Amino acid sequence: MQSRWVVRGGWMVAVAVMVLIGVGCASRKPPVAQPVQPTSSMAPALDVVPTPPPPPSTVQVTDSPVVTPKMPDDPMASRSIDDLNRESPLQAAFFDYDSAEVSAAARTALDANAAVLRKFPAWVVTVEGHCDERGTAEYNSALGERRAAAARTYLVSLGIPADRLHVVSYGKEFPFDAGHAESAWSKNRRAHFVITSK
Repeated sequence: MQSRWVVRGGWMVAVAVMVLIGVGCASRKPPVAQPVQPTSSMAPALDVVPTPPPPPSTVQVTDSPVVTPKMPDDPMASRSIDDLNRESPLQAAFFDYDSAEVSAAARTALDANAAVLRKFPAWVVTVEGHCDERGTAEYNSALGERRAAAARTYLVSLGIPADRLHVVSYGKEFPFDAGHAESAWSKNRRAHFVITSK
């Protein structure tokens, strides 16, 4: 009988202890987290993006007309192509007999022509190759073409655009001088320049 009370008493003690623990726990409130103001040391590191520069200031548009720079006043600029060719602002380059080689004298004339062509960049020119009356028409036609091409090549080497220089050969068809001696022939062996557009 006594052992039954011991077992029962042990159970009762165990239950009483459990009840006391439960009551004690129930009377104690769990802690509540209080909000904390973040400080700079607590803030996460963020990449700092620089402030973009301000947009450019707007451009004031006026109603004034666009002013195109004027070309220097030059009487040649206003003349017709026929007048220009009649006055011959471009010099002929002369060649030795049976030669298409640009001589020193021819280079001097071509240098002057290059200066004129630079001054008037809209001019387009035909370089005519001419010969004296000696030789066949076929031979002189080929020689005239070589002379015109040599003059053109020299001008291109001075910076004149090739598309401004056209080449044609007239052989012995159009002499400067109709004489039949060296004094006439030397004038007829030439590269002649004709302005074809401006």
